[in-house]
Amino acid sequence: MASWGKLTFAQKQCVSATGKLMQSTGMVSHGARIGIAASGGVDSFLMLKVLTIRQAIMPFPVELMALHINAGFDTASHAPLVDWCASHKLAAHIEVTDYGPRAHSEENRKKSPCFYCSMLRRKRLFELCRDYGLTHLAFGHNADDNVVTFFMNIFQNGRVQGLSVNEPFFDGRLNVIRPTMLLDKKTVIRAAKQWELPVWENTCPSNGRTRRDEIHDWLHQTWQNDNRMKNNVFNAVIRHQLDLTCKKL
Repeated sequence: MASWGKLTFAQKQCVSATGKLMQSTGMVSHGARIGIAASGGVDSFLMLKVLTIRQAIMPFPVELMALHINAGFDTASHAPLVDWCASHKLAAHIEVTDYGPRAHSEENRKKSPCFYCSMLRRKRLFELCRDYGLTHLAFGHNADDNVVTFFMNIFQNGRVQGLSVNEPFFDGRLNVIRPTMLLDKKTVIRAAKQWELPVWENTCPSNGRTRRDEIHDWLHQTWQNDNRMKNNVFNAVIRHQLDLTCKKL
């Protein structure tokens, strides 16, 4: 039996779907050094777990490193991540910032708090990738996130665009990847619970009150009694994003 033990159906789905997406898009190659953006939520923690398994399966060596930017609402919330990384012998960079409070202050008068905080955290993650010589930055967005982003861009920006699966930045020095994009949220939550991942609560005062949350709720109300509609939307959006990715490769 493999070192990670016997997997449940949901766990197998996560590992296999992630491997399928990584292989079909040429997401990583020999010697890749992957920074994993770990927020502490269920999506990023599930990605952390799955990538440690995929690392052992890949036919070539890759390195993994967890990157956590604490937004500053609870400066000790990341303790479970520190322990988890230590127990899995996973390198990690943990950093406490004031990005969250700043995003909700007078400093930020033009952008939504979520956008401003996310912008600051993303910039810092890029800096850490540069400083540690990382070749990839992985985000734990899933299929639900992709669909919500797709409709947000249509409604707010007039663009037909979801989340990129594999996209180069800084003249190709860094690739932003989303290995778990094929997974739906229910599968992610189920597998994370079965692995008993130490997910912690998001204490941001804007959590659950953003435009993204509104569109998420609207979509779920639209297809709540029609799984076929939901599946068709998910499949259409992911095919659109994969087609864009393949054209860029």
